[in-house]
Amino acid sequence: MPYDDLGTLVPLSHPPQRVVSLVPSLTEAIAAEHRDVLVGATQWCTHPGDLAVPRFRGTKNPDVKALIAAAPELIVANREENRELDVRRLRAAGLPVWVTRIENLEQAFASLKRLFTVALGVPAPEWLSQAQQIWTRPGGTMLRVVTAIWRDPWMVVGQPTFTSDLLARLGAYNPFGGASSRYPHTTPAEILARRPDLVLLPDEPYRFGPSDGPEMFPDQLTALISGRLLTWYGPSLVTARGEIVAIMQQLRGRERTR
Repeated sequence: MPYDDLGTLVPLSHPPQRVVSLVPSLTEAIAAEHRDVLVGATQWCTHPGDLAVPRFRGTKNPDVKALIAAAPELIVANREENRELDVRRLRAAGLPVWVTRIENLEQAFASLKRLFTVALGVPAPEWLSQAQQIWTRPGGTMLRVVTAIWRDPWMVVGQPTFTSDLLARLGAYNPFGGASSRYPHTTPAEILARRPDLVLLPDEPYRFGPSDGPEMFPDQLTALISGRLLTWYGPSLVTARGEIVAIMQQLRGRERTR
């Protein structure tokens, strides 16, 4: 029997044909190649948009009773996205749970490969090797980039995190990389005191918008950006690098014309 990313033995005697994913990124990754095995996901699993499967509430509050009643052959989770308590309850009910651990790009590539080849018993998808090649290219000019993830209280991306590593591949320096927390609490004043070149305001987990976030940094270069580009480790990695680079180049061009 195989072991998941945390070294826990997962009782799988054959490739599962009924899989529930509790992680949006992994739902998209599985659906891109093997949609037929997915029999459930969370309400936050928005990609692909036409995925018609039962929803078992959210990543932090899955409907454990409904999941047990659905009796999937495998549940896919993530150490950061999902609660250990829910994983324990599902396992106690006899359901196999495969927990991934992803804190940087290399872990993402290795974890996804194991998910497909070991847990699901299928070949690794072509898009995975394509994404790995894309993200091995060196980054560009070094920029100081702060990525906010919440407000009231304000929280930003620290290290070690997937988002910080992804941006570092593009030449971004994280001014909060030395914080004691992976997602430190802070304030707009403290963010500005770190003298960032750019403040990124994604639409998840907090949904920053044109009138909700940028107004706190009136003289600072900010960018509203899809959280999927920064935090999802699935097929989006194939295009995310080009999209993020284009956003940064556009903003820097705008800054030079001020």
